[in-house]
Amino acid sequence: MTHPSPAEQAFSLAAPVRLWEDGFARDPASYYAALRAQGPVGWAELAPGVPAYVVTGRRAALELLHDTETFSHDPRPWEATVPDDSPVLGMMRWRPNTLFADGGAHVRYRTALLDAFDLVEPHDLRERVHRAVHLLVSRFGPRGRADLVGEFTRPLMALVFNSLFGLPDSASDRLDAALGKMMEGGAQAAEGEAEFGGYVLELIAARTRQRGDDLPSRLLDHPAGLTPEEVTWQVFLTLGAGHEPTANLVSNALSRILGNPAYYSTLTSGARPVTDAVLEVLHHETPLANYGIHYARTPVTFHGAWIRAAVPVVISYGALAEEAERRRGDGERHPSDASHLSWSAGPHACPVKRHTLLIATEAIERLTQWLPDLEPVLPREHLTWRPGPFHRSLTALPVRFTPRRPDQPGGRP
Repeated sequence: MTHPSPAEQAFSLAAPVRLWEDGFARDPASYYAALRAQGPVGWAELAPGVPAYVVTGRRAALELLHDTETFSHDPRPWEATVPDDSPVLGMMRWRPNTLFADGGAHVRYRTALLDAFDLVEPHDLRERVHRAVHLLVSRFGPRGRADLVGEFTRPLMALVFNSLFGLPDSASDRLDAALGKMMEGGAQAAEGEAEFGGYVLELIAARTRQRGDDLPSRLLDHPAGLTPEEVTWQVFLTLGAGHEPTANLVSNALSRILGNPAYYSTLTSGARPVTDAVLEVLHHETPLANYGIHYARTPVTFHGAWIRAAVPVVISYGALAEEAERRRGDGERHPSDASHLSWSAGPHACPVKRHTLLIATEAIERLTQWLPDLEPVLPREHLTWRPGPFHRSLTALPVRFTPRRPDQPGGRP
């Protein structure tokens, strides 16, 4: 086993960059700059007293994402070192699903998920999004004002994912509230995790008794032979990972679009595809800013840092996206440019990228077709962001527009 050099030992004693502070939500760029000043791997805290290594260099991130020998996704050795009430446990504790598995178990879980999602036809998913947009615009359209976070993007994802997982519209508020608490990693994180866990357990119990045309039923019947408990944890992962980051992706894209009238006009006229706006967010303001958590199997030197076992190694997709933009300057990007790494890479790369892009683009297109004169109430620099080390998430996006009902004659959709 190698041993740390004096420089590597000094690195571990440096003051950590505290990603749990409210200041990180307000100004992540300064925190990323502090991490980058330490090298391609920085030293941070995800919560008070919960240290982590944070990868901000693209080369180091790609090496980490592809190195299954040196690093594991199993957090159980780390869990033994943190208090039971740690606010980040909801996002990081071990569960028997594809996110926290290695090797054969990971392949088994991932194959079942891919097969289940492959049965979701694009036209069917598109219709689910259109139906949800119609329902939500029916609620706030006649008022001429709305909060596009609290009244559109978050409830939209709850409606869409509830329908995919076989739950009624009436359950969407419960899903939204539980995931919001868990993701922020604050004082309500444990409560949110428990609420979300109960939500999923009820769903799997119902599907175990009676199958339906939904993703949990397909997982229960998959040839991989997943047990009801294993299906529970795949659903826990995919329902949470589908709802929260996708809601933030749409919110962040809308805030960037509406804050730039010239940009907005090219999208509403059809001169520029909405996909461009979504790509801008993945490059500038990726919704899952810090995640992709790994653990060294044994202590190791990695890109100038001495990595201890049982300490999280987090990939900062937000810092990577920001750094890619600084290097590129004002140059044009190809639409398939993925230098931001927001979809991750390697064996654990996002398995449902196509579905996520479809949901996000259809939601934005449909909303702006119904309400083509959306106008932000506040300048973008005055918007506020939810606290938490993992996400980039607006608290609200207030807008005004000409009052309209979705069933009003002469509509564009």
